[in-house]
Amino acid sequence: MIDKEGFDDWYNEIVEKAELCDKRYPIKGMNVWKPYGWKIMQNIDELIRREMKKTGHDEVYFPLLIPEGFFKKEEEHIKGFSEEVYWVTHAGKNELEERLLLRPTSETALYSIFSLWIRSHADLPLKTFQIVNTFRYETKMTKAFIRVREIHFFEAHTCHVDFDDAERQIKEDLEIANSFFSTLCLPFIASRRPDWDKFAGAYYSIGLDVLMPSLKALQVGSIHQYKENFSKPFEIKYEGVDGKHYYCHQTTYGMSERVLGAIIGVHGDERGIKLPSSIAPIQVVIVPIIFKEHEEKIMEECKKVKEEIEALGISCVLDDRDKTPGSKFYDWEIKGVPLRVEIGPKDIEKNVITLVARDGIKKQIDRAEIEKIGEELKEYDKRLYDNAKKFLEENIFIIKKLERKDGILEAPWCGDEKCGKEMEEKLEMKSLGIPLEERECNENCIICGRKGSKWLRLAKSY
Repeated sequence: MIDKEGFDDWYNEIVEKAELCDKRYPIKGMNVWKPYGWKIMQNIDELIRREMKKTGHDEVYFPLLIPEGFFKKEEEHIKGFSEEVYWVTHAGKNELEERLLLRPTSETALYSIFSLWIRSHADLPLKTFQIVNTFRYETKMTKAFIRVREIHFFEAHTCHVDFDDAERQIKEDLEIANSFFSTLCLPFIASRRPDWDKFAGAYYSIGLDVLMPSLKALQVGSIHQYKENFSKPFEIKYEGVDGKHYYCHQTTYGMSERVLGAIIGVHGDERGIKLPSSIAPIQVVIVPIIFKEHEEKIMEECKKVKEEIEALGISCVLDDRDKTPGSKFYDWEIKGVPLRVEIGPKDIEKNVITLVARDGIKKQIDRAEIEKIGEELKEYDKRLYDNAKKFLEENIFIIKKLERKDGILEAPWCGDEKCGKEMEEKLEMKSLGIPLEERECNENCIICGRKGSKWLRLAKSY
């Protein structure tokens, strides 16, 4: 893992060296996805699609533009995004009668149509999701995948008969997050955001955060309980079994390309990125170790091994470029390929192949047991997860007085907003929220000295 002082410089450099994106597009915060980076992002998208399919969500795709009238229907929502919106005012030379905006998020677009789709209790629950681009004028310093102005965005939107059913959806969303982020080898913490930092228009919000090597938190997902806050202004009602009409209760679950930023940061090292096998466009690279008079035999063996690996359903590339093995190792390590297979004359003589995982674990397996490569990829993923979890747990600290530390701090809090904001100011950190796992607090609030009622998580964040 990269040291915290050098992390940001390393990150800015590695996203280009690994050919994930090109930051030279002439609009700040709108980067070009390069083929390798886009393949990774598409693989991430397919993982969440798989989770959505398992849980009965249907994919939709709504227009990019939202009429200003729709956006203004939820007052708190428009206040929350008013400074981040891109407006469209003209079509050619003609001024539009009503301004349009590029979606910063899609509540107001979807919910105008949900009110037409939902009529009866039989239409519920409605569980949808989409993967689209959203646009927010991010005024802070941009950082590839982490702070951008055109955002590759996943959002699930659901409607329910009542609050309890919406709460069941929140629980399911947390299960989806656990499955999804485990597959990406990303341990995270889930916290109920304080009211002053919840999503605009939400009844409450849950933030999902990882800890980067810089010891700053990065929010990689959020889950929101809306109650009837959007269904009332958008008239999303259903007829119940008793013939009466009721407003729906709603939830959302959102993630963005920040997930890729987290993977780059959490698993990276001085040699480049490390990709979990679940999203690596290339899971195995074969590097021939060529010696004179053995070239043909070695290449023939490499081609056979490639065919056998691909027959296992594992993506594989044979690097037959006219470069030294060391140069090839360097290229593939930067790109984070999980497993390297080396085949030279000694390997052929011993009837083995040499495996080198991206995290440096090296071993030989019998040529006849090539199916073990699948097991090696699983073990590599487990090591990525375990190392990241260890780092996260070692950098969560309980404090009982005002003291500054790097990492995630958990402080006793009386629950008063004034004390919470003062903690942020004095610690120069942002509140992540209250841990979802209930823990008794018998300490005094570190600001006012009254008995604490809960623990408040704080961290420096992106």
